[in-house]
Amino acid sequence: MTSVTSKKNRTISKLANELGINIETVRFYERRGMIEQPLKPDFGYRHYPNETVNRIRFIKRAQELGFTLEEIANLLSLEDYPCSQVQELAEHKLGAVRDKMADLRRLETALNTLLLQCHSNQDDSHCPIIDSLQP
Repeated sequence: MTSVTSKKNRTISKLANELGINIETVRFYERRGMIEQPLKPDFGYRHYPNETVNRIRFIKRAQELGFTLEEIANLLSLEDYPCSQVQELAEHKLGAVRDKMADLRRLETALNTLLLQCHSNQDDSHCPIIDSLQP
């Protein structure tokens, strides 16, 4: 079991290992201003607090939900703002997801139609899929 002290004294490699991410990911988030880089002590390594772990977990979870890093940065900046502003961003994202799903359904229908044409194609000299892509 990990002690409380070691939880407060995570080096970047321990932090990355605990979260299952690459050290470069941590550095990337620091450069983007999504997490704070701890001060470097006179001797030894920087140590990352529990707040950094929680913030990175938030970032990764938001990515899983389809938010871009820019959108996540906006969400993080709204931490102390009214819920209505966060809700507005989430509603915008939901609209974008629904639009993308509609596009994917149209693509699925078009591909199914082309595959049906392929399956019933008796002429091996041309392919309905290739024919449909040509101007």
